[in-house]
Amino acid sequence: MSEPHPMTRREVLKAGALLVVAASAACARNEATPGPATATPGGMGHNHHSHPTSAATRAPVSVAPATAVPQPTLAGSNIEAAVPLDIIVWNRLAFGPRPGDLVEWRSRNAAPEEVFAQWLEGQLYPETLDDSECDAGLAAAGFTTLHKSPEQIWADHVVDNDMNSDDDWQRFVRPMTETVQATLLRMTHSRRQLYEVLVDFWHNHFNVFRETESTPPLFMAYDRDAIRAHVFGNFRDMLAAVATSPAMLYYLDNYNNQVAGPNENWARELFELHTLGAENYFGVRDPKGVPKLANGIAAGYVDNDVYEAARAFTGWRVGDNSWGYEDAGVPGTGAFYFHRPWHDRFNKLVLGQYLPHDQADMKDGLDVLGMLAAHPGTARFVCRKLCRRLISDSPPESVVQRAAEIFLERKDAPDQLRHVVREIALSEEFKATWGEKIKRPLEAVASLLRALEVDMTQQPDSLFWYVDGLGQPLFGRRPPDGYPDRREAWSSTNGLLNRWNFGVALIEGWISDESGRALAVDLRAQTPPELNRAAALADYWIDRLLGRPLQHAADRDALARFLAGEYGLDDELPADHLDWRLPGLVELILMSPDFQLR
Repeated sequence: MSEPHPMTRREVLKAGALLVVAASAACARNEATPGPATATPGGMGHNHHSHPTSAATRAPVSVAPATAVPQPTLAGSNIEAAVPLDIIVWNRLAFGPRPGDLVEWRSRNAAPEEVFAQWLEGQLYPETLDDSECDAGLAAAGFTTLHKSPEQIWADHVVDNDMNSDDDWQRFVRPMTETVQATLLRMTHSRRQLYEVLVDFWHNHFNVFRETESTPPLFMAYDRDAIRAHVFGNFRDMLAAVATSPAMLYYLDNYNNQVAGPNENWARELFELHTLGAENYFGVRDPKGVPKLANGIAAGYVDNDVYEAARAFTGWRVGDNSWGYEDAGVPGTGAFYFHRPWHDRFNKLVLGQYLPHDQADMKDGLDVLGMLAAHPGTARFVCRKLCRRLISDSPPESVVQRAAEIFLERKDAPDQLRHVVREIALSEEFKATWGEKIKRPLEAVASLLRALEVDMTQQPDSLFWYVDGLGQPLFGRRPPDGYPDRREAWSSTNGLLNRWNFGVALIEGWISDESGRALAVDLRAQTPPELNRAAALADYWIDRLLGRPLQHAADRDALARFLAGEYGLDDELPADHLDWRLPGLVELILMSPDFQLR
């Protein structure tokens, strides 16, 4: 029996396209859902918000239903067979395993659940993990803004900046661009993987568009001081840090919220997106008619609560007097500043609770944050989002409820969120679920970079055009609702094709810039030299990238035949043949449905 004729480059691309369609068929559901909005890379955006009464009223952008996808040759399907616990853990509590991670897990003389519990405790206390490789990478990247105080950032990048040249502009946005670069480096190199996954989660929950006018120089401090500092801390403390962050103040317009003309943007998103959620919205009605909880707090919120809360946050602004403003007594530091002349000093009614007039500075707003952080509706809403991120698009209500109970029991604990995450991760629901989610574009990029051991210390400019083009620019979501976290929003054929194109560009060495920086992958160096037969090489790279066999044996056979070309599956393959075919093999595995699921 003769061997197949060698594939041309066009045939290689066709095979990849079939896998894209296979991944789409495997990942998509038979329903149209909102698609992700994208930000245009480069240039400073403007903050144009629309604030509907409920998140449910936002107009959807339909994507093609799965039924429109043609049946592929290399067909994928939803994974139904059980997968090892380590695969679940490394793909949902981390951005995918790096070479050696699974080997190290499986070499321990303990049951998988015991290994997981030990690993999880280390991840829940990231400061105890040796992350020197990542720290060295951050140092080698030459970042200059990551450790500056907010006041230093303002002085160096805003006050001492005429904004008359491209260099001035680059200096203005450098804290934001370095935050993007450092985040990608940490996702790829850090051993503190659960921490980085949750940093991504909380950034999405408390979304700030990176290019909002006035925000770029302040974005680094938002990432470091409002998000990263509170990942395993107390939700109320995180909420207060977000509310007083200049980046958020500018993004949701609270920086100009004053008694003479209250601005409700921040207050509305605080209720609708950050705490109670639209599921606890009671509509336009008299607040006195809202049912009460046992402690007298309203069971949910109405529009009047938003208006009253907006009054509570009047005077919460930025000390930006050095930037052309002339308000007497306002500092020019770029840090949060409570401006009492702008504050509405009269009494207010929020969630059925009376706030007396003339309270101490900031107390009105802090009282509102405290009520929301301790509300059972907030506990359920936030924990459901965490379970959706860590388990499935429609997580069992049982684990949501248990997590919400922990959230409330620990509401005053300094490590409240650590206990909540532990409860979710150790649940039977977490360990028994696989393949009900796909990686979002950023997660796919991070897992691909980790799987191929890409050095992210010198990131070429073109990298961000590739990443942004996938539909999920890092910190690039313009609306305040954050990127969708359901599989149907990311499983279109075109979106998955773009992922494959990214993998091809990476492996083929196309991600570079004029300065000589490039992302490089040496597949031959990462392949044991004694492996030179198609069947063995296909098995090696499938195991290396997936940690388990492909769901469909026919896909493995097709990949091996592709690699063999005109040779037999057990023939020794010449070096020049491997140079040509091995990159294509790896690209096809990376675009398989198996690699996209989590």
